[in-house]
Amino acid sequence: MASLGVNIDHVATVRQARRTVEPDPVWAAAAAELGGADAITVHLREDRRHIQDRDLDVLRRTVQVKLNLECAVAPEMIGIACRVRPDLVTLVPERREEVTTEGGLDVLSHRDTVAAAITRLQEAGIGVSLFIDPCPRQIDAAVSLGAHAVELHTGGYANATEAEDRQIRLVELARAGHMTRQAGLELAAGHGLTYRNVVPVARLEGMGELNIGHSIVARSIFVGLTEAVREMKRLICG
Repeated sequence: MASLGVNIDHVATVRQARRTVEPDPVWAAAAAELGGADAITVHLREDRRHIQDRDLDVLRRTVQVKLNLECAVAPEMIGIACRVRPDLVTLVPERREEVTTEGGLDVLSHRDTVAAAITRLQEAGIGVSLFIDPCPRQIDAAVSLGAHAVELHTGGYANATEAEDRQIRLVELARAGHMTRQAGLELAAGHGLTYRNVVPVARLEGMGELNIGHSIVARSIFVGLTEAVREMKRLICG
């Protein structure tokens, strides 16, 4: 049965739209935990467009479940991660012009940089996950670099508009998940998952964790964040 990581970045996005103090993502984390979140995920971007350093510091002191920090493979960000010491760091690609993270980290093309980041984080006692596309070569690279876990990018599946294409993408995720587990790595998945499309991914054999943000925060406008998390948790565990 997959666990649920709730990404609260979009709560901070609303706050930053007015450069004010509310809504506070720290309060959102507490509400998500009350709804059954198994992890809280935040992405501290280099341009600080949503989550701020203060948020991360306070979350580290207050979150009672696993704290998963997403960040770029950049010396500054790795240094912050080593200082804050979240339970897990997920290394992701990052481009200033994108609205949200699009596509997985290309471990093959940035092998030396990723390897250095993994080594530095592991020496600080922090587990490392790599957010990658469901591609065998990328999984092989993650294994060879000693990553603790892999989070499969589910954007291809989530964005598929035809049933046949969606099924092809689901099979691709299943094969990548099997390969990940066979290599002894923990398996997670995320990006674009919603209340309408999450169940088939949650049912993939060996799926350990799903990280979902936008759909839960959008739903929370109408039912509240705690209830929105409960609803997603019921779907995943059903």
